[in-house]
Amino acid sequence: MTTSVLVDTTDGVLTITWNEPDRLNAFDADMLNAAATAIEEASDVRLIVITGNGRAFSSGAALGPGFDGAATIDGANRLIRAITRAQVPVVSAVNGIAAGVGVSIAIAADITIAKSSSYFLLAFVNVGLMPDGGATELVAASIGRARASRMAMLGERLPAAVAAEIGLIHKSLDDEAYDAELATLIDKLGNGPTVALGTMKAAITATTLSHLDEALDREREGQVALFSTADFAEGGQAFVEKRKADFRGA
Repeated sequence: MTTSVLVDTTDGVLTITWNEPDRLNAFDADMLNAAATAIEEASDVRLIVITGNGRAFSSGAALGPGFDGAATIDGANRLIRAITRAQVPVVSAVNGIAAGVGVSIAIAADITIAKSSSYFLLAFVNVGLMPDGGATELVAASIGRARASRMAMLGERLPAAVAAEIGLIHKSLDDEAYDAELATLIDKLGNGPTVALGTMKAAITATTLSHLDEALDREREGQVALFSTADFAEGGQAFVEKRKADFRGA
């Protein structure tokens, strides 16, 4: 198991912690697959918690030299499927920035809480890409088509308080209250009726995310095609150089 992802199982709670704080927990394929493996192979677990170390939940995919787009998407899709298919509740504890596919992973959980200082950002459009990790279904299922289009097409930061108000997440908490609320959730869900919770999770997922597999496949096809565009080349370079991209629509 890579040290970029910390995995701990204590008292029936599987905790997965992104552990690349120096790069804001930006994902590579190995990190995503490690987390997926931990969920898929979990046994005697009653609850799964996903969080991050440092200032970010995750800033999204690790763009730059060595970036393997297709492998990263495949790892993300595998993790999203593991989260939504898990037979126990999954809680995302968003400790800071959630951007790009980090948004998808955060809201794929059954219950998502966030520090009030955090925000959610579908940053794909800013580098000439489309949302992935199931975001085109996960976000729209949570907040509706109009708001999903706004997040995806305008690439604006959504503060945690607003995310909670419009239903993208369960609750935004003052940073000082965040740990206590997470502990309360862990106690309630970890000691709840596990079979009933798993059954209701499967029913809610089947009703609200009935096309998730199709969305994941559609996003993969679209995103891989976008990786070859001039706009993505410009967007990626602008991201590395920390400047505004000059898109030409090609």
